[in-house]
Amino acid sequence: MSSVASSGEFVFLLDRSGSMLAECIKNARDTLLLLLKSLPLGCYFNIYSFGSSFEYIFPKSEEYNQKTIEEALKKVEKMEANLGGTEILEPLKHIYRQPSIPSQPRQLFVFTDGEVENTKEVINLVKQNSASHRCFSFGIGEGASSALINGLAKEGGGHAQFITGADRMQPKVMQSLRFALQPAMVDVSVKWDLPSGVSVTALSPPIAALFQGQRSLVYAQFTGQSSEASEGCVTVAYSLAGHPSQTQLHFSLKPAEDSGLTVHRLAARTVIRSLEMEVGEPGGQEDDAGGQKKVVELSVQSGVSSVFTAFIAVNKSNSEAIQGPLLCRTIPTSCNLRGMAPCSMRNLKVPVMSCDMAQLPQMSLMMDEDDTLDNDRPKQPPRDPLLHLVSLQKASGCWCLDPHLAAALGKTSEEVEKPKPASVKQDVWATILALIWLHGFKMDAQEEWELLAMKAVSWLRAQKASLVTECVEAGNALLGCNVQKDAVGL
Repeated sequence: MSSVASSGEFVFLLDRSGSMLAECIKNARDTLLLLLKSLPLGCYFNIYSFGSSFEYIFPKSEEYNQKTIEEALKKVEKMEANLGGTEILEPLKHIYRQPSIPSQPRQLFVFTDGEVENTKEVINLVKQNSASHRCFSFGIGEGASSALINGLAKEGGGHAQFITGADRMQPKVMQSLRFALQPAMVDVSVKWDLPSGVSVTALSPPIAALFQGQRSLVYAQFTGQSSEASEGCVTVAYSLAGHPSQTQLHFSLKPAEDSGLTVHRLAARTVIRSLEMEVGEPGGQEDDAGGQKKVVELSVQSGVSSVFTAFIAVNKSNSEAIQGPLLCRTIPTSCNLRGMAPCSMRNLKVPVMSCDMAQLPQMSLMMDEDDTLDNDRPKQPPRDPLLHLVSLQKASGCWCLDPHLAAALGKTSEEVEKPKPASVKQDVWATILALIWLHGFKMDAQEEWELLAMKAVSWLRAQKASLVTECVEAGNALLGCNVQKDAVGL
C-alpha cells in the first residue's frame, strides 16, 4: 500500500448498548469487516465493545495476520446489542492504560448511537491522552450526542462523522480510515499582518489537524480603520509528515458592497458552537452559567439558534408570543395499490374502518405469491455481494481460487478455473478476477473497497506475476467486463 501508511495500532470501540437497533448493529458488523480487511500488513489491532460493561477481542492489540483476523471476524459475527447502557469512560480508561507499541501510532475509532452523562469527563480523558493517539468518532442515528462525537474528534486530533437517516455507514467510516492511514497537517497556526489601526479577533477555534481532502473555514472579525494601507496578509503555517511549511494570502480590507449578513451569521454560528462545546449539554454544572449567558446573548443578537435558545411564533398584530400547544391537522393521505391510480382517502365513499373484507374479493388478485406472509419460515436477507467477496480476501491481500470465490463471482468452479493461463498461480488468477469484478460491477462503492484493492495490487506486485495482461483479458472475457489493466492498478 504505497500511498498510505503500513503501520499503526488500530483500536475499534463499538457501542453495543440496547439502543443499537438490529439494523444498526448489523451495519456496524459489516463496517468492521471492511475495516479489518482494509488494514495493512504489519499493523496491530484490537476491538472493544461496550454497554454497561465492556469486552475485548484480545487482551492486548495483536499483530495483523491471517490467524488473528479470522479469530476477530468470528467474534464480530456474534456481536449483538446486548450490553445494556452506554458507559464509555471505563473502556477508554482501559485502552489508554495499555502500553503504546513502538513505531505503531495508535488510531482509535469510536462508534456510538447515544449520549452519556459524563460527556466532559470523557472528552477530557481523550484530551489528556491526545499526544499518544488520534481519535476518530462516529455518531450513529439521530440520538447521538454531537457534543460527545465532535469533542472526541476535536481533542483527539481526528475526524467526526455522523450517520443519520438513509446514510450508509461504510463510506464515511472508510473515509476516516484513509485519513488515519495518511499523515495529517498538524501544528496549524494562523498569523495576521494588518496595518496600524486595524485589529483582529479570531472567531474560529484553533485547527487541531487537517486531513487530505478536508477543508477548514476560519472566521475572524476586523475592527478599526487605517488610512495607511488597504491590504492585509494572513499566513497559515503547518507541519506535514514532519516537514514545516506555510502559505500566505493577501486580501483587501475594503468592505464589500454586499450588505447581507450571511457571513456574519456563519461566523456567529461558529462562535456559538465553540462556546456550546465549552459549556456542555443543557442542564450542566452551575459554573457553566456564564458561558450559557454568552451563548444566549450572541444567539439573540445574531438570530442563530443554539442549544439554549429557540425560535418562537409571534403574532404580527401585537408582537406578542403565541401561547398554547401545537395543533395537529388531519392531512389526506394518498395510497397506491399495485398499479392502481393514486386516490385520496377523503374521496373514498366507504369509510376505511367500516369496510368488510368479504365485500372486496378482488384484493386477493392484487397480491403476488411472494407477498404472502409465512410466519413459520422467516426469510434471511441475502448477503451483499460486495461483502461476500470482501469476506473471502486473505490478510495478505490475495484471494484463493475455490468454490466460494466462484460463487461470489456468480460462476461455477469449472468456469473460473478453465480460462486461467497454465503458468499462472491460482491465487494470482483469483486476485486478478476479484479486482476485475470490483472495478467492473462495484465502482459506485469504490470508496468502500479502495483500500483493500490497493492491498491486493501490492500483493500482486510482490509476486512479480507474469502474463498479467493475458490474465486481465481472460478475466474480462469470463466476467463480461471491459476493465483496463491500468485502471486496476497493474
